[in-house]
Amino acid sequence: MENNKQYFNIKEVSNILNLKEHVIRHWDSIDPKTKRLRIDGLSMRTKGGTRYFNKNHINKLSIIKNILFEEGKHNYSLDLVKKILSSKKMEKQFIDDSNTADKHKVIKKNNNNAKLKNIIQNLKILIS
Repeated sequence: MENNKQYFNIKEVSNILNLKEHVIRHWDSIDPKTKRLRIDGLSMRTKGGTRYFNKNHINKLSIIKNILFEEGKHNYSLDLVKKILSSKKMEKQFIDDSNTADKHKVIKKNNNNAKLKNIIQNLKILIS
């Protein structure tokens, strides 16, 4: 990621996260059943509908990717992602990530990813 760039287009984010553009668009689109965004706060849009992403949006997308594509498996539950992202701890992490040094971000992100994997494993056990 370029350090001096504030906003990225969907193609750049796709390359950064190694995700297909249509997957990002799906996560950032309106669910026809509920008429609401599938996951809030994934991008900013211009009046013409062009999506732009800042570093916090990219961090959030990265966390979603880690949850949904855990260990090569594909989990299809965006509802689970919404619950995890809406928790107060995750909100605090996004604020902390934007205010701390890059080295601390990586360490904290790795710890949080490990915690999230543990939560997901526990939820899978409860479901089955």
